[in-house]
Amino acid sequence: MLPPTSEDGVAVVTGASSGIGEQIAREFARRGYRLVLVARRANRLRGLAEELDGRAHVLPADLSNRDERAALPDQVASLGLFAEVLVNNAGLATLGPVAESSPEAELNLVEVDVAAVVDLCSRFVPSMVKRGRGAVLNVASVGAFGPVPGQASYGAAKAFVLSYTQAMREELRGTGVSASALCPGPVYTGFLEAHGVSDSESEKALPRFLWQKADAVARSAVDGLASGKGVIVPGAANRIAAVINHHLPRRFLLPLVARNHPALKKA
Repeated sequence: MLPPTSEDGVAVVTGASSGIGEQIAREFARRGYRLVLVARRANRLRGLAEELDGRAHVLPADLSNRDERAALPDQVASLGLFAEVLVNNAGLATLGPVAESSPEAELNLVEVDVAAVVDLCSRFVPSMVKRGRGAVLNVASVGAFGPVPGQASYGAAKAFVLSYTQAMREELRGTGVSASALCPGPVYTGFLEAHGVSDSESEKALPRFLWQKADAVARSAVDGLASGKGVIVPGAANRIAAVINHHLPRRFLLPLVARNHPALKKA
């Protein structure tokens, strides 16, 4: 459930400079929440904050840096604010087989997609529990429901986020604080194109009816958080895909994913 809006309570949204994070920030703003926007690209954050008519504060941070993560609660407090909602959206992915991977890139993924989620929950959730209200939205993926050959680290990281969030949700029962995992399917954010995978290649791997726009995912995310859903999978087709992904025997699922993943086709 979502806590009510207040003048000194904010929704802290990481990865807010683009994509799903930007749209989640816009959705919270439309619902009257004040915001703290966190990402590396300060200029993008400032531009978004200006569009949100002064309801957003900007805290540039590299969430792969542990010191910068650790500083965020004090930075929020120094603004005279506290986190009513925490949205752990910041994340990245790598493409290609493990045999051709960069150790630095893979470990950076784990730092941002896994360690930062745990770190920020550990820093912000205790004060929510003390106040008796709050909400956490951790962004995972439909890929969390099964291994992803071609993106092994990404799939494993999102599986961690899903499991972690479900466990935390149970721990928080009765505290007034809720936790939900957002598990979107493929979203038009330009990520694959930036890695040399064309739209046509992406849609061959994952049919067009699974793809969604970031603003639609954001609306589903905030609606799901408000209604108290533990796992939010936007779109009926993606909910079906998640069930199949979770229950199909791995001996059938993994070869199918590997054959269709554009990163493995290129390899």
